[in-house]
Amino acid sequence: MKLATYNNGRRDGQLMLVSRDLTKAVAVPAIAHTMQQLLDAWDLLSPQLTELYDALNDGQLENTLEFDETKCLSPFPRAFQWADGSAYVNHVELVRKARGADMPETFWTDPLFYQGGSDSFIPPRSNIELGSEDWGIDFESEIAVVTDDVPMGVSTDNAAKHIKLLMLVNDVSLRNLIPGELAKGFGFFQSKPSSSFSPVAVTPDELGDRWQDSKVHLPLITHLNGELFGKPNAGVDMTFNFSQLVAHVAKTRPIGAGAIIGSGTISNYDRSAGSSCLAEKRMLEVIADGKPSTPFMRFGDRVRIEMLDDKGDSIFGAIDQQVVEYKG
Repeated sequence: MKLATYNNGRRDGQLMLVSRDLTKAVAVPAIAHTMQQLLDAWDLLSPQLTELYDALNDGQLENTLEFDETKCLSPFPRAFQWADGSAYVNHVELVRKARGADMPETFWTDPLFYQGGSDSFIPPRSNIELGSEDWGIDFESEIAVVTDDVPMGVSTDNAAKHIKLLMLVNDVSLRNLIPGELAKGFGFFQSKPSSSFSPVAVTPDELGDRWQDSKVHLPLITHLNGELFGKPNAGVDMTFNFSQLVAHVAKTRPIGAGAIIGSGTISNYDRSAGSSCLAEKRMLEVIADGKPSTPFMRFGDRVRIEMLDDKGDSIFGAIDQQVVEYKG
């Protein structure tokens, strides 16, 4: 299934069922008004939606609309939980190497996580409004999963059963604010503004055999100002798969339905695939040349994040955003 949330003027938007080719959409108020309502009763409601989804793709539904990504909020305009990991440990290793720091061996066995702000996500086609270019504005192209209710202490094998949806992510980072915050010993806060998610969330079966071992085995494509920036394969060099990430988050507390858990920046050892954030490219420049030459984002810069299937069709729609100065 493919699902989206249209902006209907209400905080949590209107749940929409979207055709597989992203051309048609239909509201389903008789089943659920919002994405959170759906996740709260997934086992009861998803079979009903699946039946409608088949009819939508077969052209048998009336009152369908032309699907418009510009009308989309993030699939969850707000969420009870947004926890972002760092599953691609080679990325962490690279960043630490560039500043001459050793990496603890535990990073290979115990995933890193931070608790992100989840009360206000940026729509996938809306501007990223920020107060200063001096903050070191960066994008991070990622994948996230959405769970139903997950019990505390769930095993890795059982965690896989709780993954209901996947989305793309732009985890906006303010790199020049990060060192000062981490130096306090209490983690990210101001350096991690609102994130964005793809127009469409999809059930894992939509990926076919590209969803294996709780990983997405497809390139995640990022363009910066219209030029290809990177297309690393999300299934390659992923040290911790999504089942492991879910189990890690649930080790000491249950996870509520609709929780969003991110992969962290997609990164491959094969650097010819490019990168999924400016920080990684800058670190490679530091290692090669002793200093970075790629600037962070400036007002007016645009980032586009998308994933294509084997036929070249968009799976999730595109996150396509411009950085602008916040005037508020």
